[in-house]
Amino acid sequence: MLVLRSVLFNVLFYISTLIIMIACMFLFVLPVRYCWWLLPFWGRVEKFLLRWVGGVKSEITGIENLPDTGCVIVSKHQSAWETFALAEYYRQPTFILKRELRWVPFFGWYLMKFRQIPVDRGKKGKALAAMGRRAAEAIAENRNIIIYPEGTRRPAGAEPQYKYGIVHLYKTLNCPIVPIALNSGVYWPRRRFFRFPGTIKAEILEPIQPGLPPEEFFKLLQERIETASDRLLDEAEKDTPDNVIIKEARVRQAEYKKK
Repeated sequence: MLVLRSVLFNVLFYISTLIIMIACMFLFVLPVRYCWWLLPFWGRVEKFLLRWVGGVKSEITGIENLPDTGCVIVSKHQSAWETFALAEYYRQPTFILKRELRWVPFFGWYLMKFRQIPVDRGKKGKALAAMGRRAAEAIAENRNIIIYPEGTRRPAGAEPQYKYGIVHLYKTLNCPIVPIALNSGVYWPRRRFFRFPGTIKAEILEPIQPGLPPEEFFKLLQERIETASDRLLDEAEKDTPDNVIIKEARVRQAEYKKK
């Protein structure tokens, strides 16, 4: 059953995404302000498929912590789930992502339409400055910027590898930083075919207000996200104790905490 549900969901996920992108190409002739409904719609469709085909529920708490103004949302990144499942709660979601994604047919066209923020990782300092300028424009428009501070998906329980670029945004944007913890990697593990039944949980944490010293902010951000993510991993273990990914996560935790 696990294999069958995983195959069916994976197929439907990509087919439904492609169908939505093709069916909504009329949006390219409209001003972007009339198009933002597409992202939460896509997210709700995929969560529906994940629940009823893949057997994986979604539970999001702390929505009240999202401010009414522009802010930077800093999320743990363990799977593809968080890229769509939280979209309906964001205001004009603007992702900071690698530049190469813009070259993907259809998907990349929508990234440009919705004015997402590409980063050329090879240019380092110049890329950071360009990211800061684009992010400032988005905040001025009261948009929500989403960034994954570790730069890529990390397995559940893996040693944190936060990049310092988030500190640059904190210093220059002067806006709230909203951390998000989650345990999506337990049920939708990266580079794995299977979707394990259970409930993915994400928790939107209390915002960190501007004004802290950079190092204090960087430490506080990691502490909040990692502490809450560890707690959500504990909850996953109680809910689905036979999940093999949790056992792998515990091994990773033990290894890096020995250092």
